[in-house]
Parts: sequence; structure tokens; C-alpha cells
Amino acid sequence: MKITSIIAIYALFWVMAAFIVLPFGVRTHDELGAAKVPGQVDSAPGNFAPRRIALRATILSALMFAFFYANYFNEWITVADLDLTTYFGHSS
Repeated sequence: MKITSIIAIYALFWVMAAFIVLPFGVRTHDELGAAKVPGQVDSAPGNFAPRRIALRATILSALMFAFFYANYFNEWITVADLDLTTYFGHSS
């Protein structure tokens, strides 16, 4: 696998991981007991921490990429395993 492929796949995993970890640990101003800005929506986060989210996304994406990379070399799941037509009896 080329380094450019590794970087591109890791970047995809990182973005996916960022969206996965984004809602965890976020509290609204009402839950924190903090004052709201006039016109602020009730569901706006009161403790948004982008560095913490980036760190969590980096750790999760590293784990996800490690499993992907191990599967790439060990071929635990191949394209043939993902062919669902063999399981449902459809032929083309």
C-alpha cells in the first residue's frame, strides 16, 4: 500500500471518527447552569472543546485504521466475502 493511500484512508477514518465522537460529553447551558446569550438556541453546547474532540477522533481513527491495515494484509474479510448475491441466491 502506498503512503498516499495510507494518508487518504486515515484521513477518511479521522473525519468519520470526529463525527462519531462529536456528541459525547457535550452539555447545554441549562445542564451546566451557565447563562445563555440572547437569541441562543436551547440545544447549543455550553462546553464545546475542539481539542478534546480532535484528540478523541485521532485515537479512535488510529484504532480503526489499525484494524483496516491488519485486515488489508491478513485478508480476514475480502471482496468475495462481501458478495451478498451468494447468500440470497440471486444470479445475474
